[in-house]
Amino acid sequence: MIQPSDIHTLTDFKRRSTEMISELESTGRPQVLTVDGSPKVVVLGVEAFERMAQLAERAETIEAVRRGLEDVKAGRTTPAAQVFEEVRRALKLPPSA
Repeated sequence: MIQPSDIHTLTDFKRRSTEMISELESTGRPQVLTVDGSPKVVVLGVEAFERMAQLAERAETIEAVRRGLEDVKAGRTTPAAQVFEEVRRALKLPPSA
């Protein structure tokens, strides 16, 4: 979670960017930058960003599998043979042997 010590003004970040980037890399914690007292930007180190992106992708995959399993339970599926036949017809391929 964001700590009060992780909130800085954009001006402060501009003045101390090298120091603050080193802090980002060492702590792995995001930094919130404010403009006129309002939070505007979150700055992350590359490793923290990549970890967050991997977790988001994993969550999306898990959700897709969950929805697929619900579809199977509810009977909202089409047999593979029927799908392949529909694709063959759509592509005007000869029937399978």
